[in-house]
Amino acid sequence: MKVLQFPLARITFGFILGILFPYYLKPEPKIIFALLFISIITFIFFYFLTKKYSTQNTYFGISTYVLSFFIGATTLIIHTDYYQKSNYTHYRSIFEKPHLISLTLREKLKNSNFNVRYIAIINHIDQAESSGRILLNIRKDSLNHEFEIGTQLRIKGTLYENSPPSNPNQFDYSNYLENKQIYAQLYADTDEISVSPEIDKNIWYYTSRLRTKIIHSLEKSNFHKTELNVAVALIMGQQQDISPEIIRDYQYAGAVHILSVSGLHIGFILLFVTFILKPLPNTKRGSFIKLIIILASLSLFGLIAGLAPSVVRSVVMFSFVAIGSHLRRSVNIYHTLLVSMLLILLFQPSFLFDVGFQLSYIALFFIIWLQPLLASIWSPKYKVSKYIWDILTVSFAAQIGTLPLSIYYFHQFPGLFFVTNLIIIPLLSIVMILGVLVMVLAAFGYVPLFLSKPLEWSIFYLNKIINSIASLEQFIIQNIPFNFYFLISFYLIIISTVIWFKKPSFNKLVMVLISTIVLQISYIKNGSDVKNQKEWIVFNSKKNTLITERNGEKVTVYANDSILKTCQKNNILTAYLVGNFSTLKTKKRIENTAFFNGKKILILDSLGIYPKNIKPDILLLTQSPKINLDRLFQSIQPKIVIADASNYKTVQKYWKATCYKQKIPFHATGEKGFYKLN
Repeated sequence: MKVLQFPLARITFGFILGILFPYYLKPEPKIIFALLFISIITFIFFYFLTKKYSTQNTYFGISTYVLSFFIGATTLIIHTDYYQKSNYTHYRSIFEKPHLISLTLREKLKNSNFNVRYIAIINHIDQAESSGRILLNIRKDSLNHEFEIGTQLRIKGTLYENSPPSNPNQFDYSNYLENKQIYAQLYADTDEISVSPEIDKNIWYYTSRLRTKIIHSLEKSNFHKTELNVAVALIMGQQQDISPEIIRDYQYAGAVHILSVSGLHIGFILLFVTFILKPLPNTKRGSFIKLIIILASLSLFGLIAGLAPSVVRSVVMFSFVAIGSHLRRSVNIYHTLLVSMLLILLFQPSFLFDVGFQLSYIALFFIIWLQPLLASIWSPKYKVSKYIWDILTVSFAAQIGTLPLSIYYFHQFPGLFFVTNLIIIPLLSIVMILGVLVMVLAAFGYVPLFLSKPLEWSIFYLNKIINSIASLEQFIIQNIPFNFYFLISFYLIIISTVIWFKKPSFNKLVMVLISTIVLQISYIKNGSDVKNQKEWIVFNSKKNTLITERNGEKVTVYANDSILKTCQKNNILTAYLVGNFSTLKTKKRIENTAFFNGKKILILDSLGIYPKNIKPDILLLTQSPKINLDRLFQSIQPKIVIADASNYKTVQKYWKATCYKQKIPFHATGEKGFYKLN
């Protein structure tokens, strides 16, 4: 694989490994900085030794890769807010009681059902200087109008630390926020907020104002709201106002990537700006002016799009393409890809853990690496058939590359992705050209009808096509069980197979066969592990009781009749089944007693009726039974008490205090998450 022969590829690989090292192992920062210093000294030593004795090249190469590893590790530590002494997580009692918090709004997020949400930067806590990002939630009912980015607020409130998933195999929102350097959330009503008259007018403020002006100009031109929201996502990468139904349609059709500004969009911008600048002469001075305008346009577009990982990656990469074109050099696309990745991670190492960033780079790499091989299968004679074939091969190359990672994260596969791309890419080119023109003019308060209406109609038909494809649900494969070992095994097979097809040889065929054996071993081991597992789980299901018993791949669910009727569509249960490679075999109503793995379980519901003379190991309280817990303990003496989310919170507080007094462990699923017995 020639890509790995590039020294830059090995350095980037070492740098990425360095980022992963402190992320997962959490070493002491002082040790990492000490090792960085040692690696720098070693690198300098071997550098001069290599200049004197050329035979020492191997040691110099190793020292280079070791240095890149520790640069990656220190880069993550330096850019991780948690390691900064001023970060609010180090403030005494920050998560225990209310504090006066001064903050600045940085970014507007998609609203939840009950709250308007912002990313905010903390400036002071109780008059002491502090730093760090939080997620600010302001109750919708109390907010008359949304705040402007850059607004400075003072709020008396308690920060809530990110909580882990409350049910097994659910999306880890806590980890997602931490990858964005957000370690806490703050909830407030407007009457608890003091607004400063001063606004922090930084780059985020001006780009937000520009986006707002563009959107208001389009609204005044009677641009339909649904199409406007999609246009803002396609052109400016802002998805906050798109309806969940439209996002779901794009997901099912395999086109959700076009709603996130990426290489496709930045490529259109580069071509558009280059076309506009054609009248400028190709002299040395004219070429330099073109380059500056192109770089400024791409950077401005990246800022307007909110500097998402996919946007940053695309802007940096196409900037290098533009620079290479200006220098009249043929740009090695692999070097461009590696340099853009290295630069982005050098300034934002946390992007490595962003799903969009991972999918973007893998898709682009496979388009560059695999698409020529697919295109060589057939050479069309006509331009139309060649255009269609190119779209198909690019689409297949990207999909093959991202398939394992997409299934790993989303557990679904849109079977009609190739049809979607074949239809929408020509239409998307029209939307992008019109969209860029309209957005630029809207920034100056002018929206010509002869441009805005075709843009609106194009997006309307784009949504219709996507909806029609998404409605063919029989082609959407959902709830695919897939773990990390399968992810690695599938990539080994894909990469080894492509290498073999590019230049067949016996050794490469052996690698394909070994990769296939590795996948089979992963499958057998996973099946064996699942088969030997047994567990009994009380889920954290709001206002309901949901219990499962799993023996290997077979799951029995215990619930009331209303839950049993709809359990096939229950997201909590579905996530559990998919995550454990299991199937739902039996549905049963909850009874007063249960037995699992030698443990006796007593379940009390709202009636509070239970068998006499029972000595349970576990007492499960559901539906807020009216009982005297002290008196109950005298007769049954359980080893642990569990209260699920079907109970009133006020009653749970009383139970918790009673258990504490009796020295009996108490587990409330609403507070600690699901309870597992295995």
